Amino acid sequence: MLTTKKLTFEEFLAQYPDGYGIFELVNGDLVQVEATRADKNVARFLMFAFNNEIDRLGLDYIVDKDIVFRTRTASGKEQGRNPDVGVVLASVWNENVLAGALIEPIQLAVEVVSTNWEDDYVDKLDEYQRLGIAFFLDC
Repeated sequence: MLTTKKLTFEEFLAQYPDGYGIFELVNGDLVQVEATRADKNVARFLMFAFNNEIDRLGLDYIVDKDIVFRTRTASGKEQGRNPDVGVVLASVWNENVLAGALIEPIQLAVEVVSTNWEDDYVDKLDEYQRLGIAFFLDC
């Protein structure tokens, strides 16, 4: 699903079709990103493994597949990204639960790489590093 008008990050959040799949804001376009079943299985495994370890260690993190946050390209263009698995401080998540998206870095972003490998290895890696995400995992 592509839009003809280039969206701002705020317009992206306002138009996000919640409940109809996963979307990202890429170069001003609302883009649906659908993982393969195999990719979803890897992401689900990692999500449960991270969550189990967080519980075991008594850490204050949230693990989710629906963490949307704002990034910026090298030219300063705002993007809206949704990693396959994200880990964020629970306090940050809870403070922003009604905002629709985070504007600060999360602790970990996981991208399960498939046919969109260039997006994951080049674009998203650059944007995540630019945002200050300390850990980025490509699987």
